[in-house]
Amino acid sequence: MKLVRFGAKGSEKPGLLDATGKLRDLSGQVADFDAASLSPAGLLMIARLDPAKLPEVAPGTRLGAPVPRPGKIVCIGLNYSDHAAETGAKLPTEPLVFMKATTSYTGPFDAVEILPGSVKTDYESELGIVIGTRARHVKAADALKVIAGYCVVNDVSERHWQAERGGQFTKGKSADTFCPIGPWLVTADQVPDPGKLAVKSWVNGELRQNGTTTNLVFGVFEIVAYLSQFMTLEPGDVISTGTPAGVGLGFKPPKFLKAGDVMEIEVEGLGKQRSELVQT
Repeated sequence: MKLVRFGAKGSEKPGLLDATGKLRDLSGQVADFDAASLSPAGLLMIARLDPAKLPEVAPGTRLGAPVPRPGKIVCIGLNYSDHAAETGAKLPTEPLVFMKATTSYTGPFDAVEILPGSVKTDYESELGIVIGTRARHVKAADALKVIAGYCVVNDVSERHWQAERGGQFTKGKSADTFCPIGPWLVTADQVPDPGKLAVKSWVNGELRQNGTTTNLVFGVFEIVAYLSQFMTLEPGDVISTGTPAGVGLGFKPPKFLKAGDVMEIEVEGLGKQRSELVQT
């Protein structure tokens, strides 16, 4: 299934895309995509509905992020060997973990803000994992059981704040609008192998990233298992798994973003988001 949330910012309703691509309203069936509806039983209930009997949503309606604001947005850094090489960093021996503030979360087609004092704004196309079942001390072999599905994440970054203001990843990753998510949450049963997905980005129509999750240093299930040793993963939490080569920082000279630029971020089978940069 492709699950979506639609409507005005802050007032989104749950929905799904039917087989013809029409947006259907699920709000009469579930209040939102919460712990109950993201659980295996909840997703099975939604899957058994007849989409043709659900109200159709008008074309052009705004899409929000496909899950409500997560309790946690956990990110894995330097998780593609080619990206580590372009930044001049050594490959980590364990997953490099950092957080994005939940206030950075925004919709897949909303504007992304360049904040005052930001001089090195950058993009990162990433595969996102959405947790469906509370998880602690999960083994990699069992990780799929706690995953509701997958989505596209743009880990927007301010490199100056990240690397030159005390070396804190979270500080350079957490500005408002710095985490567009969506357009859809694709349930795990529709993604046979999350380790074989193309990951791409474009800026103003120029292909910048053209990678694949086959090059993940730490795979999807390994990441979920690893994180669950250090923190409880809750339904709706989002894990962003890292980005391939081709970020603005990796070019010589760097190609950082400016107001008016348009980012397009895509993961194979999970949809494509589009965000315009605006100066605040």
